[in-house]
Amino acid sequence: MQTDKDKILDEIFSNDPFGLLNVKPSSTTARTADERLVASFQELSAFYEKNNREPELGKGPQEHMLYSRLKNLREDKEKSESLKQYDTYGLLNFVKKEINSLDDILGDDTFGLLDAEDNSLFEFKHVKSIKDRESTDFVARRKPCKDFNKYEQKFKDVHADLKAGKRQLVKFNEQNMQENTYFILNGMLVFLEKIYNVKKDKNSKLDGRIYCVFENGTESKMLYRSLGKGLYENGFAVSHSSETNEKVLAENANLITDEDQEAGYIYILKSKSTHSEIQNINNLYKIGYSEIEVEQRIKNAEKEPTYLMAAVEVVSIFKCYNMNPQKLEKMLHNFFGNSCLSIDVTDNNGQRHTPREWFIAPLNVITETIHLIINGEILKYRFDSDKKEIILK
Repeated sequence: MQTDKDKILDEIFSNDPFGLLNVKPSSTTARTADERLVASFQELSAFYEKNNREPELGKGPQEHMLYSRLKNLREDKEKSESLKQYDTYGLLNFVKKEINSLDDILGDDTFGLLDAEDNSLFEFKHVKSIKDRESTDFVARRKPCKDFNKYEQKFKDVHADLKAGKRQLVKFNEQNMQENTYFILNGMLVFLEKIYNVKKDKNSKLDGRIYCVFENGTESKMLYRSLGKGLYENGFAVSHSSETNEKVLAENANLITDEDQEAGYIYILKSKSTHSEIQNINNLYKIGYSEIEVEQRIKNAEKEPTYLMAAVEVVSIFKCYNMNPQKLEKMLHNFFGNSCLSIDVTDNNGQRHTPREWFIAPLNVITETIHLIINGEILKYRFDSDKKEIILK
């Protein structure tokens, strides 16, 4: 009887033309632990791509969760190594170092970023795309600069100027964002060559595109605001060389857009007076403000007490945008107040005047003061009238 049952069963299983009895094990859609790890890290990458910064504490529960996740991944060497190929933005290579000097900045080159001959860091290989990420603006990535030979010597010159004291590192301010200027970003020298399509957004903040060249031989077209954020977090502005033509500096004192209007001129003049009491004063300059062209303003200098009743020589003119030039003038007068010229001048009608806009200070000190005011650093310094130099308070 058992044999008949076996026969019947064999016939049933062998007579299955549609394969109905070939049941395959069901596949699971559950992700493996490795897949979950990658997905969690891709959330961090998506956050960085959207906000151009790492998640921070105190910015809400969702961001706090991402901050904690990134912190834990950095501390887990095994997980960090397994995610290396997905780390497009270098989130896992974070090493916070204390920066106290120029040597610290230029020496902080753990990954050889300052080696101009090695561009392998920026050749992204085996990097998988992030799926289902939020729609974002174009995210700039650095690529080798084909005509880097045009910039290489300039980078070397800037380094030489910094070592010689002809340039200084100053705290970054958005007003430093000008064409043909240099910055230190994450320990690397950056040249901002071109600013374009920059306009004020609904919050009156500037945004647009810029073109930068990096000293390791790469270039990037990035968001104006992206560079600014990076410099605020870990960067410095590099001052103009003391040998730079002052007229060029004046024209680039602020970022200019098509929407901006001229606010006036700050000028520096030297007297051509033939009076010995004026001729014998070294480093005597007038610092003033004019709403009209300076040449037009001084055409009758010989008849005006404010110009010492004598012709004057134009030394420097600073064209002002996006600022109150009258306030700038007042700040300059206050800064050099203890070196103000005290002299009486008689006009053509016999009336006596005491001009208050002439100061005894070296020209390079006056121009340096103007730049300190523009970049917001002036409150840290004072003018020493005895030494004729700017010193820390």
